Amino acid sequence: MDIDELEIYRESVRIGEAVWEEVVRWDYFARDTVGKQLVRCIDSVAANIAEGHGRFHYADNRNVCRYARGSLQESIAFLTKAQNRNLIPSETATSLINDLVTLRKRLNASMRSIGEQGAS
Repeated sequence: MDIDELEIYRESVRIGEAVWEEVVRWDYFARDTVGKQLVRCIDSVAANIAEGHGRFHYADNRNVCRYARGSLQESIAFLTKAQNRNLIPSETATSLINDLVTLRKRLNASMRSIGEQGAS
């Protein structure tokens, strides 16, 4: 299976692009502080899913997916900070956070299935 066929990967890329579209509008100080960290951690979600998908052994894949989950949680924290600092509209932040919560559930399910696939 190609990485682009993996739905959690496509969704993480979509969310990352939505975050990027918000952050590029911020003033320099906001982009240089919260913005850079938010973009890095949200982009890391997709990057880690892709890296795990490319790993040879299922245990390696699952381990790298744990990094993706950590970056996902970090992204939620920075989106909350951005919302609290009026850098991103509340509705947009809430929508993105909800998308990430859903993605986290799907990532957890995927991680469980990775072990099942490896045991077959």
